[in-house]
Amino acid sequence: MNKPLLAVLSALAIAGVGAAPAVAAPQGHAVEAAKSAKTAEPVKSAKTAEPVKSAKAAESAKTAQAAKAVTVTFAGTVSLSNCSGSVVRFPGSADTDPALVMTNGHCLETGFPSPGQVITGQSSSRTFGLLNSSGTKVATLRANQVVYSTMTDTDVTIYRLTTTYAAIKSSYGISALTVQNTHPAAGAGIKVVSGYWKRIYSCDVDGFVYRLKEGDWTWKDSLRYTPACNTIGGTSGSPVIDTATGNVVAVNNTGNEDGETCTVNNPCEVDEAGTVTVRKGINYAEETYQIPACFTTGNKLDLTAAGCVLPKP
Repeated sequence: MNKPLLAVLSALAIAGVGAAPAVAAPQGHAVEAAKSAKTAEPVKSAKTAEPVKSAKAAESAKTAQAAKAVTVTFAGTVSLSNCSGSVVRFPGSADTDPALVMTNGHCLETGFPSPGQVITGQSSSRTFGLLNSSGTKVATLRANQVVYSTMTDTDVTIYRLTTTYAAIKSSYGISALTVQNTHPAAGAGIKVVSGYWKRIYSCDVDGFVYRLKEGDWTWKDSLRYTPACNTIGGTSGSPVIDTATGNVVAVNNTGNEDGETCTVNNPCEVDEAGTVTVRKGINYAEETYQIPACFTTGNKLDLTAAGCVLPKP
């Protein structure tokens, strides 16, 4: 996982100062260049993953995207005590609804949900730093409930705030980010916006992973970045924004740090045939298109709603 910041700092204290640049220096050009240069390492099979599309087609898609790209800023993102996140709404949300914040399941303040565990309706008083377009904190928002949290099939926590979208817009001029309710496209331009580090990573959707396995957890239909999005600890929970629409298509959550196979901080890809592939230095996100169907009028969670496929308690 792109570790919550406290976990990162603890790891550094144990490992010693020499390990610091790998996780604690997001501005380090040498680290980024090294991570970007690493390539996929197939495991247990001679097969390697084929490119999502030809170089020519990818370049054409990128040119088209650039022509209609929206400007992505920090507006609507939040900083947590140890992670990143964003104020989000769904296509059916109303301005008068209680606002929601989305981050990772592994950023939950009470600890990682166990495999198979789904948490709903848990009391919370967690606070979030609301950022404006330039990344300046303009307010402190507070939750009153963990609406939904799990690390099974996906890696997401959704908090309900004590204020509405309309109140946030009126007080700070900031709108929530909309969670797209359709599957993202391979080759799409994306930005990973970290409220914690106040940093924006730019890359493309490299492809999708049938199963992404890390330690005891398994995630379905994960989104893989091209190497330029070399996210680090503290970026967990960052919204992944499609640059053509400005909508949230995923939530940043993990990357293979050491080239190990399916261990914590070293996720592996598993295809439908069971073939395992390790991509050292490559990072991932969990798609969010399936979440809107699970929320009804008033931003209320309904896991029995038609089309809702999120894991249930």
